[in-house]
Amino acid sequence: MNPIYLILIFVVATLVGYYIIKNVPSLLHTPLMSGMNALSGITILGAITAVGLSVLFADQSIVVGQIFGGLAVVAATVNVVGGFSVTHRMLKMFDKKKKGGDQ
Repeated sequence: MNPIYLILIFVVATLVGYYIIKNVPSLLHTPLMSGMNALSGITILGAITAVGLSVLFADQSIVVGQIFGGLAVVAATVNVVGGFSVTHRMLKMFDKKKKGGDQ
């Protein structure tokens, strides 16, 4: 596929995603982000597969794929860990407070 088309698709997807997320009420933002962690897990699997296949078919031109695949693994992992930590903090806000004598 022509690289210009790929860049155009990336830019359009970025703009559409920005305007969709911008209109989500803040009350729904964290639960939606928690659900998106599952999709980031799929991204991690795809990135690991891309890196693994590029190692199998070792070629000078595939090194770029290994670098971008490794960066994708790191970025998706940071996204998953950050998302789950924010979700955990949100859920802690709804825990029942223990009274002084009920320990």
